[in-house]
Amino acid sequence: MNEALEVGKKLVDFCKKNENMKAVEQLYAPNVVSVEPHSGPDMPARTEGIKAIKDKHEWWNKNQEIHSHQVMGPWAHGDRFTAYFKYDVTSKAGPYAGKRMTIEEIALYTVKNGKVVHEEFFYNMGS
Repeated sequence: MNEALEVGKKLVDFCKKNENMKAVEQLYAPNVVSVEPHSGPDMPARTEGIKAIKDKHEWWNKNQEIHSHQVMGPWAHGDRFTAYFKYDVTSKAGPYAGKRMTIEEIALYTVKNGKVVHEEFFYNMGS
């Protein structure tokens, strides 16, 4: 099995159990980079370093009421893999505060030396 697929399976398993922070702690490199399609009022589009990624996850968990979630994948290609996420959430803060919405996204991860070094998310907000 290729390294990206191995890491991807572990990440997806953590996320299915809603243990996203364990995925970050165990599978991410110290210098990991995370890229969103755009920045928000409280979050830049580009986040660098394991502490900043943990802070990003803590912010998400604090500011969203998650009613349900679905995770599928991984699909690997070389040193990368993708995963699909679908969340039913009500936002607690920001421009979507109080609004219940479905968020669907594809994430693309790059793996080096058994750790996620780059993640990039693809989604449309408000569509």
